[in-house]
Amino acid sequence: MSVGELAGLLVAVGWTVLVTLLAVVLVRLSKVLREATVLVSAVTDQAVPLLSDASAAVRSAHEQLERVDDITANVQDAAANANALSSTVAATLGGPLVKLAAFSYGVRKAVNRQQNTVTLPQQSSEREALAQLIRAEVRAATAPRGGLLSRVRRAVKG
Repeated sequence: MSVGELAGLLVAVGWTVLVTLLAVVLVRLSKVLREATVLVSAVTDQAVPLLSDASAAVRSAHEQLERVDDITANVQDAAANANALSSTVAATLGGPLVKLAAFSYGVRKAVNRQQNTVTLPQQSSEREALAQLIRAEVRAATAPRGGLLSRVRRAVKG
């Protein structure tokens, strides 16, 4: 055997080992690719129903949000109506109630003053003085103040 034949034999053995190693690598690579293909198809089979379920859930959430928006708008309208009703009631009943309270206060005051004196006024001048006193008490009790009812009265009149 010559050196050229020995070198050719070594090259042939080297190529055989290299081809064998490449064949083993290619077989393993084909197994990995088959497993990856199976895995991708399994993920695809499971992902499609999940995506359709997620889409249905998003649609349902959107419908619920629309309902909540409608409910919020209705509650807002109801609150505005209740506010308008309370303002109307305050304007309608507030003034007469204040006047009634002032009148009853004036009458009570006059009755208390009358009970404290032994004699009732018999003369017209004394009766007139008592009437003026009652009117003054009523005016003092119904004088506008800085409260809610005076603001409502001003808003209704103005």
